[in-house]
Amino acid sequence: MSVYLIPCYLYEGVNETIPPYVLDAVKQCTVFFVENERTARRYLKSMWREMVIDDYRWYAIGKAEESVLNAFAQEVKNGANIGIISEAGCPGVADPGQLLVAKAQQLQAMVKPLVGPSSILLALMASGLNGQQFSFHGYLPIDAAERKKKLQQLEAEAQKTQGCHLFIETPYRNEPMLKDMLQHLQPNTRLCIAADMTAPTEWVVTKTIKEWRQSTIPSLHKRPVIFLIG
Repeated sequence: MSVYLIPCYLYEGVNETIPPYVLDAVKQCTVFFVENERTARRYLKSMWREMVIDDYRWYAIGKAEESVLNAFAQEVKNGANIGIISEAGCPGVADPGQLLVAKAQQLQAMVKPLVGPSSILLALMASGLNGQQFSFHGYLPIDAAERKKKLQQLEAEAQKTQGCHLFIETPYRNEPMLKDMLQHLQPNTRLCIAADMTAPTEWVVTKTIKEWRQSTIPSLHKRPVIFLIG
């Protein structure tokens, strides 16, 4: 048996970002643990129209509560081929799936990560910032004072090491986050804004904070964005 980490497109319908061999893995699975069952079913049907959805067992990952981990462990022990699918991108990388993979490793199951789009890596590739030394920080603090402190810490670390720091924000808070960066970061700090990766509206631009302050910036409201500073 194997546990397949199945990548999902970042933007619905952009199936060309998914390598053909992912479908071969899907066809080996009998069980799926997914972040969202409805969208996962739609995604798999878009790749494999003949798939009979009801022939498979489906589990919602959620936050991988004890009941989900127990069900996963039982499927592993039963020898099922399992697919793990997050809502977008690669399972376990800034997306649900890590706890299930940890359980699979604990049970000595064969884990097979499959190549697919990662907004984090795509943004880093296009940013021109340091791809040799970088860190992803997920979400920064919501509290304004704590967020300012964290931003300045990341900036100081980037200046010290010449590394790159990546983070995200809930899409409806993108613009307040950008406002904080333009207010609190130093003029020579470089900031990359990477929005809508792989979508027709993809937009990746790197400028200094000083240059951003003088620029007209398109709306980032409710768009998936990766922020990078270096």
